[in-house]
Amino acid sequence: MDVRIDDLDRKILRALQADASRSLDEIAREVGSSKTPVWNRIRKLREAGVVGQQTVMLDAEALGFEACFFVLIRTSEHEADWQAKFLKALMDREEVQEAHRLAGDIDYILKVRVKNARAYDVFYQALISEVRVFNVTALLSMEEIKSTVALPL
Repeated sequence: MDVRIDDLDRKILRALQADASRSLDEIAREVGSSKTPVWNRIRKLREAGVVGQQTVMLDAEALGFEACFFVLIRTSEHEADWQAKFLKALMDREEVQEAHRLAGDIDYILKVRVKNARAYDVFYQALISEVRVFNVTALLSMEEIKSTVALPL
């Protein structure tokens, strides 16, 4: 669905990205409009697929998930059957927060959040027992400097 986004829509989207749990009254006040037009615009943006699932962001470290690994995967397998099996293995694992297929020397990059290095090894052993990969390199994030899901509107 094609949707036109104007300045008020952008203000609403910025407000939702900052904190979607706020009341409709608060968002309307912030964007300089009244509640009904803001609600109608949010509904239109949802129907158009611009606004997706709403969720809450949890603090991984506060919940004991202290290790974040970026996993670089190279494979010599590119057949549809292998790819389907690999994608299923990724989707079945809650530790995988993000997975991207890349252009270049590395085929895939994963963002994996686990409690510690031992938990990463359990994840790694399970993954390679299900699908054959040519090379896996795991990079431990020492410090998260910036993390956002907000788009630059």
